[in-house]
Amino acid sequence: MTRLLIMGPPGAGKGTQAELVAKRFGVPAISTGDIFRANIAAQTPLGVEVKKYIDGGEYVPDELTNDLVRDRLAEPDAAEGFLLDGFPRTLSQVEFLDQTLASQGTELDHVIVLTVDVDEVVKRLHKRAVEEGRTDDSEEVIRRRQEVYLEQTAPLIAVYRDRGLVFEVEGLGSVEEVAARVADAISQPPQH
Repeated sequence: MTRLLIMGPPGAGKGTQAELVAKRFGVPAISTGDIFRANIAAQTPLGVEVKKYIDGGEYVPDELTNDLVRDRLAEPDAAEGFLLDGFPRTLSQVEFLDQTLASQGTELDHVIVLTVDVDEVVKRLHKRAVEEGRTDDSEEVIRRRQEVYLEQTAPLIAVYRDRGLVFEVEGLGSVEEVAARVADAISQPPQH
């Protein structure tokens, strides 16, 4: 079983690497961002609520996100492992994930943290916004997302580092170069 978490600031390439890692290990890549965008596109009640937060560059509240993740982890394709992308983002979500996995008799195996230069992140997000026509990627929102990441998500890395699960991977370079670094990190045993 492979239970992974990939972290890093918005625009670090987590989604791309998550897909590659998930294929390599035969596990689903579970992206809260993808789940949110699908609900927004379908204009579900959850999607309407989520859009308000995303358009303001804020994180979606834990209670909304937790319910989605718990339901997704309970699906049959996640029984043999998964890769989480975009969750947890707060300390209370770490606790929720710990409890959810413990109830399934499992725990995380590795936490991959992509590190990138902030200027590169801004370039990536602007490029993605243009290519995908994403209205949620204005410069103001991009800057706010980086601030929120530093304020709320970066402290989670310390929690997982204390557990011996963190493997930092340089996120700059070609997709293949970064994928090779990620695969190498996953091949290392956790340092419990």
